[in-house]
Amino acid sequence: MSGEKDLEQLKKEAAEKAKAAALAKRKAMEHKEAAAEKPAEPASEDEDMAKKKAAAAAKAKAAALAKKKAMEQAESATEATAEPESAAEDDDMAKKKAAAAAKAKAAALAKKKAMEQAEASAEAPAEPESAAEEDIDLAKKKAVAAAKAKAAAAAAAKAKAARMAQAEGTETAPASDDEKAKAIAAAKAKAAAAAKAKAAAKAKQEGADSALAGDDEKAKAIAAAKAKAAAAAKARAAAAGKTAEAPAEEVKPSVNQPYLDKYVKVIEEHLGKDVIEDSYINRLSKDVPTLVAKREYYYKIAQFLKYNEQLGFEYLSELHGVDYETHMEVYVHLYSYINSQSVALKVKLDRDEPAIESLSTLWAGANWPECEAYDLLGIQFHNHPNLHRIMLGEEWVGHPLRKDYEPYDVEV
Repeated sequence: MSGEKDLEQLKKEAAEKAKAAALAKRKAMEHKEAAAEKPAEPASEDEDMAKKKAAAAAKAKAAALAKKKAMEQAESATEATAEPESAAEDDDMAKKKAAAAAKAKAAALAKKKAMEQAEASAEAPAEPESAAEEDIDLAKKKAVAAAKAKAAAAAAAKAKAARMAQAEGTETAPASDDEKAKAIAAAKAKAAAAAKAKAAAKAKQEGADSALAGDDEKAKAIAAAKAKAAAAAKARAAAAGKTAEAPAEEVKPSVNQPYLDKYVKVIEEHLGKDVIEDSYINRLSKDVPTLVAKREYYYKIAQFLKYNEQLGFEYLSELHGVDYETHMEVYVHLYSYINSQSVALKVKLDRDEPAIESLSTLWAGANWPECEAYDLLGIQFHNHPNLHRIMLGEEWVGHPLRKDYEPYDVEV
């Protein structure tokens, strides 16, 4: 409805302007006739100033009206999707408005030319009416052609925007080429980052399969490296004719060495000299005295360590298993509150069939740690009251802490 009102208003204004143009033309012709008979009276400065002000005001008003109508047309074009019939109606309306504007512009141009001719008639004879009319007709034709071209371009742009809006299912304007390029680059970067993260996760999972060696194995390796370095330093000092002193930690015995000697002596006196495979001070684990029992004497030594009056290791603080690839070990840490001293008991197992007696009958604290070693390493503990998997469940395939473990389900 607003469009029809604007069209009627434009028609009315165009008619008024045409009427005013005709009146102006008529007055101009009267001036010409008068000029042919007598010299034209020069127009006063006030009249010229008033005419200029009126022309400037008319131009400003026409420009404001044209700007307002252009804004309304742009808003209506973005709010609704252009369909074939509505686009045709808008094109017709735009053409009519452009034609009306062209006519008004032509009338203003004719009026201006008539005024210039009237001013020039005071000095020179008037030009033939046919020449003025030809100029007016030419100006009208040019204005109409320019208006039609402008309306056609606007209609084409509007139809293109409508088609793109329909294809995207939105009323907003389509993205520019730069925005599309940025979006494609962002998508590619996101895909590359996802692929990189996936590769890193895969590499981390593969690297996790190679587990680190146990604390005791590291301790032995480090101790051997230190001893080798000390021997090399001593050899260099001897070659230079100097007597080199060994490092303090190599020369000075451990404060727990007397306790280790005591444990070995008592065990050999009661159980025999062939029950212990090895014994040493673990300097990387607070110098704890460590006993390595033979497989068949493991339970007997553990029992002796608990019930012997000289030893009295009544508390089991730790039990776990370790996979060294060549064999497996069970490590037990015991503590004596009577003597305020610790001892570590170890036993080596066959890796293909790791099995050993359970210590849960001696220390109740061994129950759950032995279940954990069974769950993660597959070590069997004979005479355990309820040996079962406590982390992964009975349906889990394999034992994750084994060095050769491969997940049954690669997605896990």
